[in-house]
Amino acid sequence: MKKTARMAAQAPKIPAARGDAGTGADAQVLQELRPGQSVELLKELHILTREGRLNQDSRRKLKQVYHLFQFIEPLLREFAQDEQAPTLADHGAGKSYLGFILYDLFFRELGRGHIYGIETRAELVERSQALAQRLGFGRMSFLALSVADSMQADVLPARFDVVTALHACDTATDDAIAFGLAKQARAMVLVPCCQAEVASCLRQNKALALARTPLAELWRHPLHTRELGSQLTNVLRCLYLEASGYQVTVTELVGWEHSMKNELIVARHTGQRKRSAAERLRAILAEFGLERDLGPRFGLAGDGSVNAGEDGAVVQGVQA
Repeated sequence: MKKTARMAAQAPKIPAARGDAGTGADAQVLQELRPGQSVELLKELHILTREGRLNQDSRRKLKQVYHLFQFIEPLLREFAQDEQAPTLADHGAGKSYLGFILYDLFFRELGRGHIYGIETRAELVERSQALAQRLGFGRMSFLALSVADSMQADVLPARFDVVTALHACDTATDDAIAFGLAKQARAMVLVPCCQAEVASCLRQNKALALARTPLAELWRHPLHTRELGSQLTNVLRCLYLEASGYQVTVTELVGWEHSMKNELIVARHTGQRKRSAAERLRAILAEFGLERDLGPRFGLAGDGSVNAGEDGAVVQGVQA
């Protein structure tokens, strides 16, 4: 697994934001916006106030989205070569801050490609649809679908270039990964959040585990259980992606000083399934007694093999 401690440069402060007719923004605020950014869009998203100012919370939110943009934009630009029309699915889109800003800064100028915002809350989908229509963002679609339904929906392409999931809580990140594998995504950009499932499984197995191995001391105390559960969850996700044919980079989202949920997983499809990743995935599940509860989620079959990959190929855990 490829890891880097930090991968980010601060967003450039260039006074070239796009001031739409009838709008304005504080001069200092304009310095914080990316080149070509629509002031009107940021007001519609309530990131800017009506007077064109940023409060502390919206400044943090904008900084986070801009930082993610720095990872996603190069992928989209690569996939847009040779007049291709890149497609992006944003899972758990919420109010679609990320999708709208990606469209405004990349898709609008490109003139082709499509963003699909997938969200289970119908009221947020309706609000995003109305905003896209008002702004003339014609290549944005919003769907009120669960992950399971989105995998089968005829209105979605059979394949996607990029799948994103920003602050997808608990198992929602795993759902986004499952969607990305099913749609043969060329890249996935994931920011996990609130990973509680593994911690819950560790607590259930605590009595047995404490008697079995000294490693169980790592989750004897509730705080350590929660932290270890979060760490384990993301390690398992990365191994599963590698076993499924992706090159994985894990990095910190610089600039998220006020959030502990600052881990970013970027996965690029290579088609090279790592046998060692499948073996380690299986071994970690066994070591922590998680095969029964989490094995199916991470493709662990009853015979100990790992079902990894969009075509359903089985990567054997121990055979050469």
